[in-house]
Amino acid sequence: MLSAQKLRPDPPKALAGFEHVKRYWDPKRKAHVAKILPGEFYVSNQSEVIATVLGSCISVCVRDPVLQIGGMNHFMLPQQGAHNSVSWDGSQISSETRYGNWAMEYLINELLKAGALKSRLEIKVFGGGQVLTNMTDVGARNIHFIESYLANEGLSIVSKDVGGIHPRKVLYYSDTGKVLVKRIRKVSNDTIISREERYRKKIEGNNEGSIELFD
Repeated sequence: MLSAQKLRPDPPKALAGFEHVKRYWDPKRKAHVAKILPGEFYVSNQSEVIATVLGSCISVCVRDPVLQIGGMNHFMLPQQGAHNSVSWDGSQISSETRYGNWAMEYLINELLKAGALKSRLEIKVFGGGQVLTNMTDVGARNIHFIESYLANEGLSIVSKDVGGIHPRKVLYYSDTGKVLVKRIRKVSNDTIISREERYRKKIEGNNEGSIELFD
């Protein structure tokens, strides 16, 4: 009898630039899953699932249905602006993509580089919950930003699940566009909320320490 390890297929080769993203085999879904954290994004032209957990953050799923290539980002604040006195040197992509404007630009550009056409892009939006105790408008600001950004780019949202008061776990099938969303109604010890709030304070305070929101 073959062992479970031998039955597990090798992960598909990651596209250049995404080798650092943590991936694992999910036996329940029989798929390799790429887990992205705040400030990260992932693009795949294989049969993979991209997963993240969102509080007031936003994730945008973008796919070219003809090429079956898709990606997802995860950003915390709408955009880098005057109220966020942060200066990036242009090389720290994970720092820049903590902001929605950069997160969208990098994601779409990577898809276009891989052959996707902007006119074919399918957009799905998730997150933006009002879960932070000291800054309850972060989720609403993120929702307003992404809706305005996409409208200005001439891109339509085909589906979304935003707002509310609960964190979400999102699983995105990058080849088919299927999305599974689970609202997390019970959060032990307020782990997601407290970590997200600490993360927001760090990036607004120009502290670029490495932070992992979700275990």
